[in-house]
Amino acid sequence: MVVPVIDFSKLDGAERSETLAQIANGCEEWGFFQLVNHGIPLELLERVKKVCSDSYRLREAGFRASEPVRTLEALVDAERRGEEVAPVDDLDWEDIFYIHDGCQWPSDPPAFKETMREYRAELRKLAERVMEAMDENLGLDRGSIKAAFSGDGRHEPFFGAPRVGGLEVLKDGQWTDVQPLAGAIVVNTGDQIEVLSNGRYRSAWHRVLPMRDGNRRSIASFYNPANEATISPAAVASGGGEAYPKYVFGDYMDVYAKQKFQAKEPRFEAVKAVAPKSSPAA
Repeated sequence: MVVPVIDFSKLDGAERSETLAQIANGCEEWGFFQLVNHGIPLELLERVKKVCSDSYRLREAGFRASEPVRTLEALVDAERRGEEVAPVDDLDWEDIFYIHDGCQWPSDPPAFKETMREYRAELRKLAERVMEAMDENLGLDRGSIKAAFSGDGRHEPFFGAPRVGGLEVLKDGQWTDVQPLAGAIVVNTGDQIEVLSNGRYRSAWHRVLPMRDGNRRSIASFYNPANEATISPAAVASGGGEAYPKYVFGDYMDVYAKQKFQAKEPRFEAVKAVAPKSSPAA
């Protein structure tokens, strides 16, 4: 199986209907898809890769001393000695750091900050165009999902980017390696879109795997709701029959931090339990 690849430039042409259908299929059947011809200059993508690679080379010593690397090396050494090794199911294998508007950005290499800010601006425009396509496919007014993410414009959506390693997505019980095409942008719909669509769009299980030989890197960028935003199917459409609870996104993130390695359903139930005391009055 291969993660769907969609030519996003065709959204503005004669093949708009077909492109919208491909986006709907990616959201409904996979929860992941790749966009090519997405409008972000390839020259900028190359600069992003360069400054990120340079940044990691500067912090390589710290990476090699990190807990995931030390744990992985200990497991490999034990296997080589013929010892039985117990699986490790609850350790983040990512070597990761976040950059967002509220944090101090790395100043070395010198081009990092300027390049990543330019990239974030382009990604934000692309994310909002993708959400508008989702609006149209779901029969919503244009801008409905963006409005839900921003609390009807009262708050800024949270936009950040961590640096992570190799990615797989679960589809029909099988883990599929996500192999981005050159210059492609990989889109993950995520939990919040699943809730807002009342389950029509899916949030897919995905994982990052450690590699024995070499490494793989990606820049995962999140267009998340503001912490104050209220998320529920009713936030974008009325009609009843909501299959998901109403909650404040900041509460969801508190639960997510504690249940990251669990299935999403317990997260929704847990956040439902705190919703009555945390949600703002209607």
